[in-house]
Amino acid sequence: MSSSAPRATADATSPDAGPTPTGRPGPTGPTGRPGLGGAVWAGLGIVYVVWGSTYLAIRVAVETMPPFLSASARFLAAAPLLALLVLWRQGPAGLRVTGRQLGSAVVVGLLLLVGGNGLVVLAEQSVPSGMAALLVASVPLWVVLLNLSSGRRPPLATLAGVVVGLVGLAVLTSPGLSGQVKLSGLLAVVVGALVWAFGSFLAGKLEMPANPMAASVYEMLAAGVGDLLLAVLRGEPQHFDPAAVSGRSWIALAYLAVFGSLVAFTAYAWLLQRAPLPLVATYAYVNPVVAVLLGWLVLAEPLTWPVLLGGAIVVSGVFLVVRAER
Repeated sequence: MSSSAPRATADATSPDAGPTPTGRPGPTGPTGRPGLGGAVWAGLGIVYVVWGSTYLAIRVAVETMPPFLSASARFLAAAPLLALLVLWRQGPAGLRVTGRQLGSAVVVGLLLLVGGNGLVVLAEQSVPSGMAALLVASVPLWVVLLNLSSGRRPPLATLAGVVVGLVGLAVLTSPGLSGQVKLSGLLAVVVGALVWAFGSFLAGKLEMPANPMAASVYEMLAAGVGDLLLAVLRGEPQHFDPAAVSGRSWIALAYLAVFGSLVAFTAYAWLLQRAPLPLVATYAYVNPVVAVLLGWLVLAEPLTWPVLLGGAIVVSGVFLVVRAER
């Protein structure tokens, strides 16, 4: 899962929900409507392509790296970089949080980046990156169901989108039933999406740090430690030989830490302040399409009928949910 991986959608499913992280409106054009300059479209391009490409990078990294050890290295490298960026832009006050806010960020970080992202990293040892991305695209659907269980009644159009998306998930998991892909890997991605959705849902109810970038620093630090503990429990460090890691796996890990967890997230946080929220939320159904195309182009992952049909159905369901919830 990307992002830090991206947190579901920016409106209905993200803990960063709201008009902007700071509550400030974006710039307006001469008609009074938001003005979308070239910088906004460049930022969207970064979020679309970089977050969409993280599934490919994860797949390449775990070719020769242990899954949880690589995930731990990614977040332990990205967190200090993001912290330095916050200190440079906002000073020490940018990272200041209360004890309760820190505890909330740790809990959410463990759910999102260890339970959610970690299971995806583990699964991509056997599951194609494009298929994993399409299964992860179901996160907004699960968040809607969690909201429903807590008493929130979504619009009928939202529920229709959930039903459509679940049908797509059934199609996507069919290769696991036929033995074409490991069923255990597919189920790991689905469970990871569920855990990610629960983390996003819970973050909306906890007292999180007001600064979303500071929240991500503490979430990634917690995730780095959590992934490292899981790696030790699995015996990954004992069997890890740095000399056996391929050059492209090292490059993929560096890409995940710098571009996936730092550059794209910074662009995303900036977009929340400068662009209409429904436009920013479109990454939820653009990222999996980018991931499928990159997996096909770079790793020659087959575009089978479950991937094409199931993926189209899931993305359509997510589109309906985002459109109804915006």
